[in-house]
Amino acid sequence: MRTYVGIDLGSTTTKAVLIDDDSRVLGRGITNSRSNYATAARVASEEARIDGRFTLFHRALQRDGDPGDRLELFLAALERAFRLEQFQEQLADLERTCNGQFRGGRFAELEAGVRRALDEVFKRVRSEVAAMFAPGARRKSDFFRDIAGAHYYTHAEAVGRELSLPYEILLNIYDKSILEVENRPPAGDLSGKFRRALQKILAEDGHIGQQAAHLQHVIEDTLDVDLEDGYLVGTGYGRVTLPFSKEHIRSEILCHGLGAHMMYPNTRTVLDIGGQDTKGIQVDGDGIVTSFQMNDRCAAGCGRYLGYIADEMSIGLHELGPMAMKSDCPSRINSTCTVFAGAELRDRLSLGEKREDIVAGLHRAIILRAISIISRSGGVTNEFTFTGGVAKNEAAVRELRQLIKANYGDVVININPDSIYTGALGAAEFARRAYEGGARQEAQA
Repeated sequence: MRTYVGIDLGSTTTKAVLIDDDSRVLGRGITNSRSNYATAARVASEEARIDGRFTLFHRALQRDGDPGDRLELFLAALERAFRLEQFQEQLADLERTCNGQFRGGRFAELEAGVRRALDEVFKRVRSEVAAMFAPGARRKSDFFRDIAGAHYYTHAEAVGRELSLPYEILLNIYDKSILEVENRPPAGDLSGKFRRALQKILAEDGHIGQQAAHLQHVIEDTLDVDLEDGYLVGTGYGRVTLPFSKEHIRSEILCHGLGAHMMYPNTRTVLDIGGQDTKGIQVDGDGIVTSFQMNDRCAAGCGRYLGYIADEMSIGLHELGPMAMKSDCPSRINSTCTVFAGAELRDRLSLGEKREDIVAGLHRAIILRAISIISRSGGVTNEFTFTGGVAKNEAAVRELRQLIKANYGDVVININPDSIYTGALGAAEFARRAYEGGARQEAQA
């Protein structure tokens, strides 16, 4: 099967989308962006291929007439088992890397104590791994760094206290090691991981029974399908850092415009709020960009700004939206400058303003800035599509709906659950068209 990959290298996350010859999405992948964009691109692409395998499993089992509910439960169990295999592989790599950080270095005099502490920390983390991927388990993040870090920090603090060892030493070892592990993604055989995960599910799930042989046959046959690389296109903040030729690079504007059109063919106006910039884009009936505007010079009012506010308030980025939704009287924020955000936040808190009102005011200020950018691009024309990571923030969406209605009336507003992949989707379609155009030229030669 020929496939095409689009990669959107954002300042915060790197996304990849895998499509087939019919422009159907096979898989999506996402990872933290790093200083090493090549690694981020590789990890996101691999995640898209993994997701693509599950799509093929789903299609194959549906063709065979497997019942819907049972099918979904089986595939969910298979994915949990696969992710467990993947996590355990990376955790073992992290443990080896941590143990190698202090050997012969400035911690040499503490080596025995540090080694003992690390052994105990990872023993405790490993004891919790199965529960992390159990049915119904909830995780604040799917990134290895976040999951492993949360458990490591908790146990490192307790073990350090028990062994009278400075917590800062264990923290420093982890911080150095996780960078190496992140830049050395799992290199094991993907098919092997899938097969081990399958065997585990077949052995543990007694309800499968007589279907076991059939399910194994379908999965094995699907794993034998070769996902042939057709073409790859990169876009986003970090695209110029990749060793792509110019033929394999497209601008964010073009990719977001085309991606929004693919999701919603009637789209005429696109707003993308990413980590580093905000884009107002106008497209025609074919998804071709007719005009656009971007924020100038800085990341004010973008995802990076919200991240900075969350850090200042010592909460998770995902908590900002729900907090703002509790406000009945948003504060009036005059600036969305990241440089002064911390000072303004502290000043307002010292004056007695409620946290939820301040955060709600910040969301409104961000959307007001975005509306200004849209107006300079040509205003809002029905239909309107909101993309980027901020589109998942419920408070930002609420403010956007209110301001669009107040300024432009009743407009259809599209917000896709997978909106963060819009740029990568457009890039994947550009890749498919580039391959198709090249094949056509070869045929005519």
